[in-house]
Amino acid sequence: MKAQTIRNWFNIHKWTSLVCTVFLLMLCITGLPLIFYEEIDHLIHDELAVSAPGPTPLTKDVVLQAAMDEIPGKEVKYIFWDQDHHPGQMFVTLADSAEAPIEADHYLTMDEHSATVLETPPNEMDFMLVMYYLHVELLAGVPGMLFLGFMGLLFFVAIVSGVVLYGPIMKRFDFGMIRTEKSSRLRWLDLHNLLGIVTLTWASVVGLTGVINTLATPALESWRAGQLAEMVAAYEGQPRVRGALSSLQAALDTAQAAAPGMEVSFVAYPGTLYSSNHHYAVYMIGTTPLTSRIIKPALIDAKTGELTDMRDMPWYLKTIFVSQPFHFGDYGGMPMKILWALFDILTIVVLVSGLYLWFARRRAKAEQLKRMVKNAESAESLTLSTIEEDAE
Repeated sequence: MKAQTIRNWFNIHKWTSLVCTVFLLMLCITGLPLIFYEEIDHLIHDELAVSAPGPTPLTKDVVLQAAMDEIPGKEVKYIFWDQDHHPGQMFVTLADSAEAPIEADHYLTMDEHSATVLETPPNEMDFMLVMYYLHVELLAGVPGMLFLGFMGLLFFVAIVSGVVLYGPIMKRFDFGMIRTEKSSRLRWLDLHNLLGIVTLTWASVVGLTGVINTLATPALESWRAGQLAEMVAAYEGQPRVRGALSSLQAALDTAQAAAPGMEVSFVAYPGTLYSSNHHYAVYMIGTTPLTSRIIKPALIDAKTGELTDMRDMPWYLKTIFVSQPFHFGDYGGMPMKILWALFDILTIVVLVSGLYLWFARRRAKAEQLKRMVKNAESAESLTLSTIEEDAE
């Protein structure tokens, strides 16, 4: 490879790394606890005791009515289930109206077997939520999310340029060599290069899936304006349904009958962000760690209880949903989480060593410049002394 080409790749690697390193460090640090989100959440919050199932299972309508009686005068926005981590519990979100902002939401955790309230968590961010929103959007909403996506692209360019630069180095040295007999800066350079290659595949996968995930909100808006609008085109111009709605339990049964082998994960009520003005949007998921990320919405007429439409989500949303478990490493159990955490820590070392090398290089150049100035001044002084001696 020509010297000028190497210099160009070096500049690409240096500047893309410098621009994104601080943000990548933040993502690695906040991502570390998120790998163990469920485990930490269990430690922070007391485990809720769910009663044993009765001889006759309660319908979801009975459980939901108990939640609404707990906070009278509110409308239902969302209902959520998590059978893997919270079996027997139903999570209900209430608010003054379907259009109310998230800051005004009220949350209830219901016991599905007894229709009793297990918990009414406050509408505020705890430690894990702060970590999550810092990691996902810098606490800055969609602009922060897209900004982090751009940092992820720079990170990927830095990875590619680093690999290009590492090739010529390995032609002259053994793989994995660390020159312990050389200066501290060279030792850190060798460690930086070695760990960069070791974490190459992991960093590429996590970086690219992270970039894909930052497009989730724009992709959902595109889905709402496209496919969802097509699915409810027959209801266009009609006012939002209000008052008594059809049975929630019947809507869930209808959705499950239309998607055998899947289970209900989430229900969005009419007028909310993830539904239309006329439907229960029942979101079905698969039953394996990976297919649980494949979401299939069923639209159930909230007045008649009939299935209006059910379609697979478009490819771009499927790509985003499938990329999420690869990003957080939460589809392979604890061994996968531990592996993800180890690579996360190694990547932190790569980023910190990169910053150290940049500062060390600048300091070395500054010292070299000082020596050159000092030598020049000494030479000038010697010349003047010689001239003065000759003049005498």
